[in-house]
Amino acid sequence: MNWQSYRALFPISSTHAFLNHASISPLNARVAEAIQGWLTRLQQAPFDELHGDLERLMSEWRQRAARLINAAQPAEIVPMPDTATGINTAANSLPLRPGDNVLVLEGDYPANIYPWLNLAPRGILVKWVPQHAGGLDLERLVARIDRRTRVIALSTVMFATGFRNDLAAVGALCRERGIFFVVDAIQSLGALPLDVQACGIDMLAAGGQKWLLSTPGSGLFYCRQELIDELQLGAYVGAASVVDPFNFLDYNFTLQPSADRFVLGTPNLLNIVALHAALGLLLEIGISAIAERILALTDHLIAALEEHGIAVRSNREPAHRSGIVIAAVAQPEATAARLLAEGIVVSARGGGLRIAPHFYNTAQDLDRLVAALVGARSA
Repeated sequence: MNWQSYRALFPISSTHAFLNHASISPLNARVAEAIQGWLTRLQQAPFDELHGDLERLMSEWRQRAARLINAAQPAEIVPMPDTATGINTAANSLPLRPGDNVLVLEGDYPANIYPWLNLAPRGILVKWVPQHAGGLDLERLVARIDRRTRVIALSTVMFATGFRNDLAAVGALCRERGIFFVVDAIQSLGALPLDVQACGIDMLAAGGQKWLLSTPGSGLFYCRQELIDELQLGAYVGAASVVDPFNFLDYNFTLQPSADRFVLGTPNLLNIVALHAALGLLLEIGISAIAERILALTDHLIAALEEHGIAVRSNREPAHRSGIVIAAVAQPEATAARLLAEGIVVSARGGGLRIAPHFYNTAQDLDRLVAALVGARSA
C-alpha cells in the first residue's frame, strides 16, 4: 500500500503531527473537493434539476455505508447528524415499558448515557455496569441482567481508555435473552472492521467527524429491518417519515417500512456529500488494511513510549486494542496545550494523553510526539 500517496490527501500533514482522530479529524482533499463540487452545482443550477443526481448520490451513500458495517440491505441505514441523535432515536423508538431497565457501562461517553437517563419520566431505569480494566467485563454485565432488562447500550471502543469491547459476545448474549443491543460506534467506525449482522446489533449510531474522516454534522444510523415492526413512534416525525412523502395534503400517517421513517425532512446534503466521499476513500483502501496499519502504528508508539519510561494505560490484550493509546503524563491538559503549540495534536483524556493515529500517519509523526514528551521531561 502506498501510504504516502494517501498522506498527500491530508494537507495538515505538512505542518502538524495530527494524532487526534478520536476527536475531530482534519478535512482531506477528497471530501473538500466533493463538497466544493456540489457547492458549485448549487450555485449554477436550480435544485429541481439536481433531483436525479441526488437520488443516485443517496443510493450510493447507502450502499457504501452498508458495505462498511455489513448491513443486510442499504435501506437499514439513514443519515444522522451525530451519534447522540442516533442514540436518542433508538431510546425513543424501542418498545420499552415502565419498569424496564437499560444497562450502560461506567465510563462510557455521555452520548450513550444521557438519552437513556432521559427515559426516567417514562419509568425506565438505567443500571450501571462497573468498568473493569478499562472496558466491559462480560461476567459483570451478566450479573447486572435481570428479567426486566430490555436494552444493553454499549460503545465499540471506550473513548477515555481505548478499550475495545467484545461486541460479538454481547450480541450473542442479547439474542439468547431477547434484549435489544444498541451500539455507539463512533470510536471505531472507519478504523476497525465492524459487522452488525455477526455482532447481532439492533441499532447503531456514529458521527462522521472522527475515524470516518468526514465533517462535523455528518453521520449514520442503522436499524435492523426485522426490528421495524416492533418499534413505537419516536420522539419526532416529519414529512419524509411517511410512505407517500410528496403527497403533502393527503396526510397519510403511515410510517416508512424501513429506517427511512427516521428521516424527518430535507436531508443535510453537504454532509451527505462529505461522508459519501470519506466512505469512498476508506472503502478504496479497505477497512482491514486500515486496521492493520493503525495497529502497527500504535505498536510502534507503545514501544517508543515504554523505551523512554512513559507508561501506557491502555489495555494491551489484542482483543481489546483499538486505535487509541493513553500515555501517562503529568498535567495532561497543559501537556496537550504545549504540544499543540509545537504542531502536535492530541487530547487530554483518561487521566493522560489520548493519542489516536490514522492510516496516513507515519512512524515519524509518533517519534516527533515521543521526542517532545521526553524533551519536556528532561528540560
